[in-house]
Amino acid sequence: MSELFAFKILTRDQWQEFRAQGSFAGAPVDLADGYIHLSTRAQAAETAAKHFAGQDDLILAMVDLAALGHSVKWEESRGGQLFPHHYGTLPMSAITSHAKLRLGEDGLHIFPAGF
Repeated sequence: MSELFAFKILTRDQWQEFRAQGSFAGAPVDLADGYIHLSTRAQAAETAAKHFAGQDDLILAMVDLAALGHSVKWEESRGGQLFPHHYGTLPMSAITSHAKLRLGEDGLHIFPAGF
């Protein structure tokens, strides 16, 4: 794939632990599956709706895929789409930016301007 960046949606607690530790081993679903689930820009809203419905005060972290090297594998998942899966611990140094991901009045997540 030619994507330069991917996105990880985290709860506020996961983000605080990530910042404190300097790395993120994964959310419970990541640990169970053996890799950290990431989404492309085009997939992030669907990921938020499917896996984080009704959850407010989330963090959307932008991940520099080049910083992760060959530990990222593009694998078929939801609806046959290729998703970036990171096999390893996610270092804070791979995060290029982050933003709050809040719920709108319609119950859908509001992504940052320019997303």
